[in-house]
Amino acid sequence: MPTKEKGPARVWPVFRAYGTAAFRYPRLLVMAICAAVLIEVAGVIAPLYLRQFIDLLSANTPTPGIVSAIFMTLVFFTAINLFGWLGQRVRLWALNRLESQAMVDLYQSAFDYLLGHSHEFFISNFSGTLTRRVTRYARSFEQVMDNLFFNFFPAFIFAIGIITVLSLRSALLGIGLFAWTVIFVYIQFKMTLKRQALRAARTAEDSKVTGFLSDAILNHSTITVFAAKRYEGFQFAERVKQWYLATRRAWDADLWIFGIQGILAVGIEFALLAGAVLLWQRGLVTVGDFVLIQIYILGLINRIWSIGTNMRQLYDAFADATEMIDILELPYEIQNIANAVPLQAGEGAVTFDHVNFGYHDNHSILQNFSLSIRSREKVALVGSSGAGKSTIAKLLLRLYEIKGGTLSIDNQDISRVTQESLRFSIAFVPQEPLLFHRSLMENIRYGRQNATDEEVIEAAKQAHCYEFINRYPEGFATMVGERGVKLSGGERQRVAIARAILKNAPILVLDEATSSLDSESESLIQDALLKLMEGKTVIAIAHRLSTVMHMDRIVVMEGGTVVLTGTHNELLAHESNLYKKLWEIQAGGFIRGD
Repeated sequence: MPTKEKGPARVWPVFRAYGTAAFRYPRLLVMAICAAVLIEVAGVIAPLYLRQFIDLLSANTPTPGIVSAIFMTLVFFTAINLFGWLGQRVRLWALNRLESQAMVDLYQSAFDYLLGHSHEFFISNFSGTLTRRVTRYARSFEQVMDNLFFNFFPAFIFAIGIITVLSLRSALLGIGLFAWTVIFVYIQFKMTLKRQALRAARTAEDSKVTGFLSDAILNHSTITVFAAKRYEGFQFAERVKQWYLATRRAWDADLWIFGIQGILAVGIEFALLAGAVLLWQRGLVTVGDFVLIQIYILGLINRIWSIGTNMRQLYDAFADATEMIDILELPYEIQNIANAVPLQAGEGAVTFDHVNFGYHDNHSILQNFSLSIRSREKVALVGSSGAGKSTIAKLLLRLYEIKGGTLSIDNQDISRVTQESLRFSIAFVPQEPLLFHRSLMENIRYGRQNATDEEVIEAAKQAHCYEFINRYPEGFATMVGERGVKLSGGERQRVAIARAILKNAPILVLDEATSSLDSESESLIQDALLKLMEGKTVIAIAHRLSTVMHMDRIVVMEGGTVVLTGTHNELLAHESNLYKKLWEIQAGGFIRGD
């Protein structure tokens, strides 16, 4: 199921997720809050001593007592500023640790949940887009916390403090500043809300650019061989153009916001100073009060001016985090039932009992499909493309849920066992194996992550990987490139077979496991597969019929149903059937067996 298109930020779900992450470290959180309060209290109190310093200088002659009082005022002023400095250090120390540890948790939780989604989910979404959603989700936490602890919370504390102080000096000044603050913040909030849609549109276009870029890079070889560089360039330019238009609309909105901010800032500065002049005429304020008011106005304007920008940054962070929240809130398509138990697959008998299945386009693939595979039986599935052969492998691995009927292993319904235990019991060799951008040792060890180096090397020898690995200067430490692109198709296939050998599961599924091999390599792999298949239940999906001639049973499929079963010789003995027709088409290119 594809993820939802990015829409407006959803604040509360993001707050809940980030709040949960932050409250895992309560000591650091409390320390950061206390430090932020200390900083702003110091910012409110320190100018009071500066006001007193100015009044002492302007209203008295420099007698020894006055000079002493002036120096004591400077000492207190410096001490308060040092407390503020200390608060800054503590806040940074606490937030550095809180944010980094919480971001690790967010990365891990997003990664763990993302990988639990179904096969359909991943083939319906760009890998680059999903990658960016995970990274944005974790990194947006830093932006949210920084805005809260460096901007919004400090501005609130500072505004309360200076409004209280000015109200004690003059109720008129305090009420005027309070009213202006409320109006300023309200206007900023309303403008930001109207601009949210523009920001969301810009972020959505940014995601499209990233997704297209990732898709093009992953398919670079296809672009090259089809000489499609110019075509892709035009396609990319169109997406960048849409990003440009969305970005320009969002940035143009900033011009209006900054303009309104400037008018409001000039207005409050004039109004408060003009009011202070009237109060000074009546002897209600001193020269030091003018300095105090100016410092407070500049400090408040600086903090509240930033709130507009900070609200936009915060909204961006919420919008980025919302993309991942959408995925975190999306239920898994394939889930364990509440009382799921581990699969006990000792014998490995597989039964499809009247199974029905179709993909999301409602196109039916399997119709009332039934097939019983005995323990340790080697069964090949053959038929035309679209007959449902690969779908059977996907259903057995429970990459999709069947629509009807029952699929069981050793009389255990696979929908009632844990997915992990099911997949532990099946070794799968796909037609087009994809490898990690890791070493050959790590890629082969993926069949059994706790295997020793010696066991990995032995599996590589059995799969005839050892020959080509020894040709590399770094041997098993050789990095294979993204998706294994540094290896040939046959080499990647042999690595996949080595994984299956190492896994040693009771059920083996081969999806045309020798399709990418040349004739010489195929003969080597056939020998390795014969050893691998010993004592196991085997389901081999084949297009090349020469690879399944010696299987215990061949199942011929057409239109999602079984039309014929038997050995190779039995099927050829029939007068006319699909298998015989396919064999006659392919036989000319095969090395016949007995």
